[in-house]
Amino acid sequence: MPPLPVLGASLKYDELVSLKDWIFEKNRTIELQDFCMVDVLDDDQDDLIEAYKDVLDGFRGLHGIHGPFFSLDLAATDPLIQQVVTVRLLDALNKCEKLGATHMVVHSPFTFWHSLNFTNYAYLKPNIFEAAQRILEPVVQRAEQIGCCLMLENIDDADPALRCELVEIINSPMLQVSLDTGHAQLAHGQYKAPPVADYVTVAGPLLGHVHLQDADGFADRHWHPGEGSIPWGGVFKALSDIHAAPRLIIEARDRKELLPQTVKHLEALGLAE
Repeated sequence: MPPLPVLGASLKYDELVSLKDWIFEKNRTIELQDFCMVDVLDDDQDDLIEAYKDVLDGFRGLHGIHGPFFSLDLAATDPLIQQVVTVRLLDALNKCEKLGATHMVVHSPFTFWHSLNFTNYAYLKPNIFEAAQRILEPVVQRAEQIGCCLMLENIDDADPALRCELVEIINSPMLQVSLDTGHAQLAHGQYKAPPVADYVTVAGPLLGHVHLQDADGFADRHWHPGEGSIPWGGVFKALSDIHAAPRLIIEARDRKELLPQTVKHLEALGLAE
């Protein structure tokens, strides 16, 4: 039997301090959640970064951040807005460099409406791809300089292949596909998108990162795995079948103190540890 995958966690500073022993015991991958607000720029978080460096002293696992996303649309066709999005993402990468972070999550530009209307509006898909490439070009270059991989996360995506296509076109080792299981479950329930396991299969070797969160197919719940309707056995089976080793990170909205209990539940099912 191959070893079970070791799950990481998405945490803010105080939560990491509280769970430090559990995280360090297996050097679980950490995703820092204090850097996703767009109104925090430049050196505003230097004290927090220094605090993180102190608490991570001796940590031998991987760590990254969730990048800023509110109002930052990779599909923006207005050149002025594109500049703003690029600046925000570059600033976040500067923080990654200070932190020694090796991944940063960014949000997909694709929506359900897009998927319904690519045939209806022939210019729509080329415009989105062109905008995303223009916005991301300097960001990817900076990510390559500092060794921080951008993870392109599904949000309102109903077609799991679109992110893969964009990643393949940009063709950088520092841009990979990210899957949020709860977002995929929402899309499956609301938009009749493929089930979560199929998002894994479609991404295949491009999959570098997974947010593990449970949902009910109605809203973006960010419940602990096991609290919603996602068939986790099938999801982990799909993960074991692809030729990739994505960072597996539980992204629960709250009750972070229950993360060790959640992982024990998945371990009892023979899925992860």
